[in-house]
Amino acid sequence: MIRSMTAFARQETEVDQGSISWELRSVNHRYLEMGIRLPDELRAAEPSVRARINARLGRGKVDAACRFRAKASAATPVELDTDNLARLVAACREVDAQLPQSAPLNPVELLRWPGVVREQEMDTRPLTEAALALLDKTLDELIASRETEGEKIHGLLLQRCDAISALVAQVRNCLPEIMTALRTKLEARLADLDTPADPGRLEQELVFLVQKIDVDEEMDRLDGHIMEVRDVLQRDEPVGRRLDFLMQELNREANTLGSKSAAAETTNISVELKVLIEQMREQVQNTE
Repeated sequence: MIRSMTAFARQETEVDQGSISWELRSVNHRYLEMGIRLPDELRAAEPSVRARINARLGRGKVDAACRFRAKASAATPVELDTDNLARLVAACREVDAQLPQSAPLNPVELLRWPGVVREQEMDTRPLTEAALALLDKTLDELIASRETEGEKIHGLLLQRCDAISALVAQVRNCLPEIMTALRTKLEARLADLDTPADPGRLEQELVFLVQKIDVDEEMDRLDGHIMEVRDVLQRDEPVGRRLDFLMQELNREANTLGSKSAAAETTNISVELKVLIEQMREQVQNTE
């Protein structure tokens, strides 16, 4: 079943350290392109995040954002390095003595000074494991959304395939009438001439016209491409690039049909074909 490249998914969970949430957004893109935003506590997990996304998605521009909110009770207690603090206060008082007017020491500014507050490192392994597990669940949701949208695209593409096949059959049916009309028209013009026409020459001209407007090969290729589209739609793999190539081939045959057209009916059918193919191409460009 084909998948769309447009989808959104969000998951959130609670862990001992706080809450983790993932948001995944994807839109159509020629290749797989990832934009990842992680909190400082999970920076080291970026290679694992990329590997997981790359293993599950084939194409699309994917924005992955992870947020972590620490619990107030789980916050790391503030621990001062009293030796560094004493040295800093002594230096401030020495500078203060050299100034005629100075503001009093601000405790908040002192706490911001490097080395005054001892920072305790958080054990990020449990947090990383929980974040990656939640990412897998979010990817499941994103893929399910892609598949739901892909089912709609699948149905639309099959409808257009049926319509194109009907138009091809219509061209095949009207070609004998067009040939008969051309022969009648040519004979009528020759009848207006004073000189009698050579029957052999008449047949040569008719053969030339038949070769000029012969579109059997184009009709066969259109039928073949439509069969290939139907087959590709049944594959359980990313098929967007293959379908995009087939749209180009279908459009080429429709253009050739229009250039060889010898009647308004086939010209109109050629236009209808190109409209249907363009509608398919718009859907295919959003297919993984």
